[in-house]
Amino acid sequence: MNQPRVAVFGASGFVGSHAVQALQARGAVVIRLAAPRLESIRAIDVVDFVRGSAELRAQVRASLGGAVAVVNAAGIPDASSGNEPQLMAANAACAAILSAAARDHDVKRFVHVSSAVVQGDIATLDETTVVRPFSAYSRSKALGESMVADFGPTETVIYRPPSVHGADRRVTRMIHRFARTPMSMTVAPGDVPSPQALIQNVADAVAFLALSPTAPPPVVIHPWEGITTAGLLRVLGRREPRLLHPALARIVLRMLKGASLGLPSMEANRRRLELLWLGQSQALSWLSRVGWKAPVGPDGWDKLFDEVAAAARGLPSGSYGGDRT
Repeated sequence: MNQPRVAVFGASGFVGSHAVQALQARGAVVIRLAAPRLESIRAIDVVDFVRGSAELRAQVRASLGGAVAVVNAAGIPDASSGNEPQLMAANAACAAILSAAARDHDVKRFVHVSSAVVQGDIATLDETTVVRPFSAYSRSKALGESMVADFGPTETVIYRPPSVHGADRRVTRMIHRFARTPMSMTVAPGDVPSPQALIQNVADAVAFLALSPTAPPPVVIHPWEGITTAGLLRVLGRREPRLLHPALARIVLRMLKGASLGLPSMEANRRRLELLWLGQSQALSWLSRVGWKAPVGPDGWDKLFDEVAAAARGLPSGSYGGDRT
């Protein structure tokens, strides 16, 4: 039986390294690749840069071997960065070059790992091309989506994971520390869906999209993993969060929004707090409609707490000795 060959750009990164493992578990042969490093590019120059990148595209194309699918998990993941030209180079121009090289190589499918952040504070995350970027990072990811749709193969899939968690993820450690303090709080009643995902599930979704015999739609969101606003703090802090009155929370968030104008790092953290407090609904994912199941269930969040708590205490993974209250 011939094993499908899949090229993964960003194979040494957080999502990419886990995607490599998930692809191998599904029987694929993985070609691990590093994305080309580009100089900073202004947003208005990205399209012209990509159109004039024939030599670079040829170099990328030559690295693809016999790949039947390409996964792009490369880019700058720093949502707090205010360096928009640098973000545009890594998250938009580079993504377009990789997708164009895949098309030139007659690769059947290109899976571009984007982010739910492109839809900003839209009421319900969905699988449309509607985007509401609010920061330099989200603008670079939104432009990246547009570029790969224009330059990529016919079966180009834009995959939008929500907030992705793992023991070595900075945002996971931040929420863990917050959730363990008396300041842990969310908006009453705390039962609003929260777009959160475990890295193992995101990686398997990427592998499924790359190998699915059925062509996925142009945009695919990650299914809701059952986490609520209070539930996220409860599982990562193992204590009950305090509940804020909705009106008070919205006043605080409006004040923070005004204060964060022109401050990218503050705006990113304001949006994180907004998600912690208000949550965000998710439409039904194509993955769910075709029967994909997350390999890691609710118990994975308990294991994640153990790993993050152990890391915080300087202990080896899995050696957390605290209680589960």
